[in-house]
Amino acid sequence: MPKPTPKPTPKPTPKPTHCPDAAAKRVEAVVIGRNEGGRLRACLASLALQVDRVIYVDSGSTDGSAALARDMGAAVIGLDMTFPFTAARARNAGLAAVRAEFVQFVDGDCTVQPDWVTAALAFAAQHPDATVICGRRRERFPEASVYNRLCDSEWNTPIGPARACGGDALMRVAAVRAVGGYDSSLIAGEEPELCLRLARKGGEIWRIDAEMTLHDAAMTRFAQWWRRSRRAGHAFAEGAALHGAGPERHWRAEARRAVFWGAGVPAAALVLGGLHPLGFAVLLAWPAQVLRLIPRLGPERAFFTVLGKLPEAQGVFGYWWGRLRRKRKPLIEYK
Repeated sequence: MPKPTPKPTPKPTPKPTHCPDAAAKRVEAVVIGRNEGGRLRACLASLALQVDRVIYVDSGSTDGSAALARDMGAAVIGLDMTFPFTAARARNAGLAAVRAEFVQFVDGDCTVQPDWVTAALAFAAQHPDATVICGRRRERFPEASVYNRLCDSEWNTPIGPARACGGDALMRVAAVRAVGGYDSSLIAGEEPELCLRLARKGGEIWRIDAEMTLHDAAMTRFAQWWRRSRRAGHAFAEGAALHGAGPERHWRAEARRAVFWGAGVPAAALVLGGLHPLGFAVLLAWPAQVLRLIPRLGPERAFFTVLGKLPEAQGVFGYWWGRLRRKRKPLIEYK
């Protein structure tokens, strides 16, 4: 009796690298990263069915990130690392290669929620002046540490017209190019600075009621939180130096608060305490400020908001010290 002819093993259906939806063909994504490993794989996979093309800008990875991105169908740009690196410079490199009407900027440690691009495009269709559209960025593991929870709370911004976005946002390509893209010299705070220039040209920045991305801060140590807060202080100082004299008074109040609470209060305590022990009572201004903020922020965030003024002040003075010496400040990284 002849043996039955074996059925051929079906070939696996290839994973699509382009979204079949016609609307999403108006969008390309720019992903930036360095040594993100599995997080980059998840990031690229989350975009595959939402945008027409993914452009990955690699900043000197040594873990095979560039090869991984190519294997997953992304166009890869290797940033020239002989020049000082900034995230703004990486985003500009990706933006230069975009051919679509819209660009979705994403950090390589984030994944994009399945319906985000559709929701953002629908909003853009109803708001032709909306230049930047962002949604809810969430921390993937808020339970891992208090610092991750602080990030998640920080990103829960009000819905409606906004002054700025973060690293993840959908933008109109023509409008961003018209203002020259990101300021590549900034080591932090490049997104709010870009949004300010876009708003001056009549562009609108919106935070819409939609889930956008999941972020993996991987921030589990106090030292990481301190460096991140110091970077914020640097951004406040540099942003105020660039645009603080304008009608927006960009980040002047934030820089001033950092200096007052992070440097002024302890300096006053040292001076007055040196004259009389009761002078150290000035430090009670810190817990008093925490109590004042608790109704609005909750105990945990209120405490770290006040404590964070110390590294923020360090960042402010670090910026001005570097500027006086005419020495470029290196990146302040917390990972």
